[in-house]
Amino acid sequence: QVQLVESGGGLVQAGGSLRLSCAASGILFSKNDMAWYRQAPGKQRQFVARITSGGIITYADSVKGRFTISRDNAKNTVHLQMNSLKFEDSAVYYCYAGAWDRPSYWGQGTQVTVSS
Repeated sequence: QVQLVESGGGLVQAGGSLRLSCAASGILFSKNDMAWYRQAPGKQRQFVARITSGGIITYADSVKGRFTISRDNAKNTVHLQMNSLKFEDSAVYYCYAGAWDRPSYWGQGTQVTVSS
């Protein structure tokens, strides 16, 4: 059974930091690209950051320079370090696992709320 379990969300003041984690099980973690998406109320889910199985990293323009994605293949975990948080970063953050030749999976999401 595949599970992606996010943690680390919460309430933070603007300018603060949070570190999200996603623990994966039931997949060959090292062979999967891992990513973070977010969805604010009334909006579509949007891409935040991706780290491929080979370590190539991509960020959405809106988070470049503030967010850092990393992965620990030994612990089957991907992290998203979020600094200089803004009100508009408030959303439910979802962990994603997949690759061009593998099924895609989503976590249940973790709420991030940034107070202005």
